[in-house]
Amino acid sequence: MGFYDKHILPRFINCACGTKPIMKQREKVVPLATGTVLEIGIGTGLNLPYYDGGRVERLIGLDPSEASWKLAGERAAHLDFDVEFIGLSGEHIPLADASVDTVLVTYALCTIPDPITALHGMARVLRPGGSLIFCEHGKAPDGGVCKWQDRINPLWRRLFGGCNLNRDIPQLLDAGGFEVIDLEKIYLPGTPKFAGYNFWGSARPG
Repeated sequence: MGFYDKHILPRFINCACGTKPIMKQREKVVPLATGTVLEIGIGTGLNLPYYDGGRVERLIGLDPSEASWKLAGERAAHLDFDVEFIGLSGEHIPLADASVDTVLVTYALCTIPDPITALHGMARVLRPGGSLIFCEHGKAPDGGVCKWQDRINPLWRRLFGGCNLNRDIPQLLDAGGFEVIDLEKIYLPGTPKFAGYNFWGSARPG
């Protein structure tokens, strides 16, 4: 891992993913998590302030970047539940089958190199009746915006830690073994359209 990826990129992503529109999205979905929670791509802990301490017993954060997790700092220090960090990618979930109540993934499916494998892993570790809570950006519904996403994506991916602009999130969830229960979609206000089309909701293993 080079200097940019280790020292610059985590701070840049922390800033970019902490803008007001995106934090509003986090505020919508994170409080839905209950019980033992696995957060995929916990990064710098931007979701931590939004967990409901009365509903969460334990949080397991999975992320390949230990440098990002170190930036969480005070966000993890004042929580009412235990937090465990695992420094692995989303494709590798070292947990037993049916061991968590909620899987939370926010703005991470865009970056995971093999999202289908990762989603099958998320389905595997969910207990019966458990749910996947998601909030992601991805492929826009408008042809003109999609063309720009496809044009920009190769450079964007190199600059922003493997992030892809044009992944079809509902299609990925289906291919990864999930049935979507709730789904909302919108262009986030205050963000460029090519990077601002958001999907959020819940799903369960199909």
